[in-house]
Amino acid sequence: MKSARRRSRELATQGLYQWLLSGVPASEIDAQLRGTQGFDKADQEHLDAILHGVIKESDELSGALQPCLDRPIEQLSPVERAVLLVAAFEFKHHLDVPYRVIINEAVELTKTFGGSDGYKYVNGVLDKLAIALRPTEAQARGRQ
Repeated sequence: MKSARRRSRELATQGLYQWLLSGVPASEIDAQLRGTQGFDKADQEHLDAILHGVIKESDELSGALQPCLDRPIEQLSPVERAVLLVAAFEFKHHLDVPYRVIINEAVELTKTFGGSDGYKYVNGVLDKLAIALRPTEAQARGRQ
């Protein structure tokens, strides 16, 4: 059984994928997601925070991710890009969620929606991003 938070991350990833491909306004994507099967099982507050927050801060989040990437962010697959944006947003705004949990969730999302080895790339990028956005937590983890 999936947690409500995992379901909200899945829906946010699907919505962001659509946004990256079509540029449709967040309100339209939000309305479509509300009609998705399983929407009622999602943490709707978490979904709203991620979906609207990532769209609002996409340039800033992309800028934080870029130094961790081996190519321009625009060249990533839309699935990997959406997952990385979700994780970057959570690193920044959901300090109550341990960074390892965010990375694990991102890896699972990439396995669900992405290409066969995309999750390895996402994992590597997020390991670097954790050091940049959560240095104290990442360094403490490294000393264990």
